[in-house]
Order: sequence, then C-alpha cells, then structure tokens
Amino acid sequence: MTTSDLLEISGLRKEFPGRPPSVAVDDVSLTVREGETFALVGESGCGKTTLTRLLLRLLEPTAGSVRFDGTELLSLTGAELRPLRRQMQVVLQDPYSSMNPRMRIADIVGEPLVTHEEWARGRRGRAAVRERAGELLDSVGLDAGILDRYPHEFSGGQRQRISIARALALQPRLVVLDEPTSALDVSVQARVLDLLAELQERLGLTYFFISHNLAVVGQIADRVAVMRRGRIVESGDARQVFTEPQDAYTRRLLDAVPVPDPSRGRRVRAAQDDAA
Repeated sequence: MTTSDLLEISGLRKEFPGRPPSVAVDDVSLTVREGETFALVGESGCGKTTLTRLLLRLLEPTAGSVRFDGTELLSLTGAELRPLRRQMQVVLQDPYSSMNPRMRIADIVGEPLVTHEEWARGRRGRAAVRERAGELLDSVGLDAGILDRYPHEFSGGQRQRISIARALALQPRLVVLDEPTSALDVSVQARVLDLLAELQERLGLTYFFISHNLAVVGQIADRVAVMRRGRIVESGDARQVFTEPQDAYTRRLLDAVPVPDPSRGRRVRAAQDDAA
C-alpha cells in the first residue's frame, strides 16, 4: 500500500452456503487512491453489491483483506470500527427507499451527527445540528428552507442530493456511491454527476463508484475495474480501458453502450419539413 492509496482490497472472497457453495466475490484485489474516482462496473448479479457490503462490513468475508488508510478493517470490532465509519460514507442507489418517510429532512441529514458526535445531543446540540444540516443542503444546491419537509415532497434528483448531503455530514474521506444515478432520468443524472465532481474538487473526496452503466462511468471515473461473475477481469486507467479494452467481456460491455446517431436530428427535421 503506497502513501497515496486510501483503500486496498486484497484476495477478497465471499461464499454463501450451498451444495456447492455460491461464490459471489472471488479473489478480488484492487486499490483506490486518495482523491480519485475509482469505478467498479459490471452487469447486475456480477458481485458488485456484495463487494460493497463487504467493504462496509455489512457482510463478513470468507477470506481476504480490506485496509483503509493502512488499517485492517476486518480485524476490528464494532467499537473499534466506529471512528473509521465516520471516514467512509455511502450513497445508495434508490433515493426513494433510502430515507425514512416519517423523518423531516433536518433529521435525515443530521442523523449521522447525532449518532457520532457528542456535541449534537441535547437541546443546544439539536439547534447546532439543524444549522449544520442547512449548510449541508446548501452545499448540494438545495435551500435550507426545506428542513421541515418530508422526503415524499421531493423529486428523485432532489432526494439524491439530500442523500449526498447526509453522506457529507461527518466530513468523510471516502464516499461509496452505489449506482447513485441509476434510478434517475438522464438529464437529472448529468446534474448529479456534475455535483459529485464539484464536491470532489472542493472537498478533496475519494469516490468508490459502483455502476452497470459504462456511459455514466465514462463521465466520472479516473480508473476502472470490470467485474464478471465475482472476479475482476480488467482494470486500469479509465480512458485506456474504454479505448483499448483487453478483455472480450469488457469489449462486449462497451459495444452495448448506446452511441448517439448524429444523423437522427437531420432525419427528424427532414420528416417535419416533408410533413409541412
């Protein structure tokens, strides 16, 4: 692990019971450098979500190592993990189901502070949490005036911005982005990706970006690993992987990415002219 590596995964494996056992993650090794966006791509069912859950210690691996800033996460107890959990936050795929519908936005965004910060408890703490929640909303382009509203009052893109604000509450170094735009319309996806890039530049964040969508990954990733059937089949600089893929599976994924047809607009206009 070099001084610039924030996250190092080595020989990670996860088997689920069965006859024979089901191997969801198979000898995965990768590193994520501080300040970069590292993307893990692959089709649904390839093991991306299982790997994410292992990384966050929501599942225990069968074998392997996960080191964060030089500390082996898999050897830590719950209490020992607590300080590191502050530095690793997650934004989930579905902004519709990732929030408690009965909680106000102030409580949703401020929840990590109440959980992890002593100062955030008590009457004085609640006022400070509310103020901080307003600042976090402002940082993602939302008005603090929404603090007393509920999740159902917002669009998917707005909810995802709220999720991002919550993830930033503890000033993490690493943000795990698990398909953060897949539930959004294309135009909204672009705005969320722009926001993520802006926050990364401003706050020095490191992103571990999980996606099945290579078109999205191509807009944001510095480096890419391609996953198939639980294994990494190719990894490297994003531009190189996209332009000179070495693995046949990567080439098939890239061939499936929609390419805009520049002549389509001309055909539509011609048809409209003929109709006129």
